[in-house]
Amino acid sequence: MTGILFFVLSAQAPLTGVAGTLPVPLGLGNGGGAPAVYLVVGVMIGLFSVGFIAMSRHVTDAGAFYAYVSRGLGQPLGVGASQAAVLCYSATQAGMYGLYGVVVQGLFQKYALLDLPWWFWTVATVLLVQMLGSLNIEFGAKLLGALVVAETSLLLVFAVYQLLSGGGPQGLDLAGSFTPTAFFAGAPGVALTFAIACILGFESTAIYAKEAKDPGRTVPRATYLSVAVISLFFAFVSWMFVSYYGSDKVQGVALNALRKGDATAVVFDAVSHTLGGWATDVMQVLLATSLLAGVLAFHNGINRYFHSLGATGILPGWLSRTNRQGAPYTASLVQTLVTIAIVIPFAMAGADPVITLLTWGGGVGVLSLLLLYLLTSASVIVFFRRTGLDRRPWNTLIAPLASIALLLGATGLALYNFTTLISASGTTALALGLAVVAVFAGGVALGYARRGADPAHSGNPVPGDSVTGVSASA
Repeated sequence: MTGILFFVLSAQAPLTGVAGTLPVPLGLGNGGGAPAVYLVVGVMIGLFSVGFIAMSRHVTDAGAFYAYVSRGLGQPLGVGASQAAVLCYSATQAGMYGLYGVVVQGLFQKYALLDLPWWFWTVATVLLVQMLGSLNIEFGAKLLGALVVAETSLLLVFAVYQLLSGGGPQGLDLAGSFTPTAFFAGAPGVALTFAIACILGFESTAIYAKEAKDPGRTVPRATYLSVAVISLFFAFVSWMFVSYYGSDKVQGVALNALRKGDATAVVFDAVSHTLGGWATDVMQVLLATSLLAGVLAFHNGINRYFHSLGATGILPGWLSRTNRQGAPYTASLVQTLVTIAIVIPFAMAGADPVITLLTWGGGVGVLSLLLLYLLTSASVIVFFRRTGLDRRPWNTLIAPLASIALLLGATGLALYNFTTLISASGTTALALGLAVVAVFAGGVALGYARRGADPAHSGNPVPGDSVTGVSASA
């Protein structure tokens, strides 16, 4: 179980979740109440996991959400889910590219005195990732593991120091972060969106079922433990950053950093003041490598989706072509072109890549992910009611229904605060939300048109299709 848990935690890119995205829920969300959101999301995902694990014993392609949806709700809805998943990965990856460009721009300005726009580094890295993907070159698990341990260690050293020293100007203010009043302050939907994104990939525990000695016990334990560890880690670390600034001041600090286009300063300044300048220098490099590993992982995950859907006849067959290295090069090229097409308009408009590209991509990605979770929970209920393979009420009915209720609540909050999240007009928010619906509906229509194909039972499964694809590359 320890090995499975490590692989899942390695996929979370903790520094990206803290230094890269925490300033957004702190500044645009519910400020000092952000830590409580991670705990609420942990409970919600924990309930979702109950039904997910129950069904994973009866679905061989355990990593693919569209396989779950197809088995329970039918192939057309399953294909719709597959298209929503591709949108989720693509939008999230594009958002990460925006943050990555800013981070690398800052590194070259500081250490090489080279001042080039963020989009230059983003496009250059998109092309680099395309080359690595075409050559079937991936980051090694040992390298990724070492980087994740270094990221996590630095964040925990800061957090433990703050805890032992009693925090900042207001001390360890539990009421300022963990009460209902703190949770619902400001725009909690923004904080929920990014908290859900931070737990993305927990379900990849099911992928390792065949490698476990006792998957019936190991996989459920590893899944629940990974959800608990991830949610508690982000809640604890974010609480320490809130304590450092003060629950009533942290939102202003984060907003000011976001407006200046230097969101990471919220985390880096606190760490530098606490541990010294060396820690910030190290964290800046680790954040860049963390983001690079993340976008490469998404690239590989999306490629496998395109390749599998092409091989089964859902999408054009040429997407399944591979080169001498065994890499799906046509799928890789299509995905690279899509990524560039998303990034370039933001660059041409001179938009802030964090406030626009990161938040827009993250928002669309999480809305797509919530749709996948809802469909999967509904599929669990229908599948077991129809087959009777598992008659445990809690696992196959009560927990999935509870997760659906919480997921609907989270979706409602996310939509209610969506304009705040993307810092744009209601028209733009509506367009982005409708894009998720349109892609899913288009996938359902495609599923009806391709009913002869069966993506959920293909002989060519999608490795690492676990909402991040990280497990495939790591």
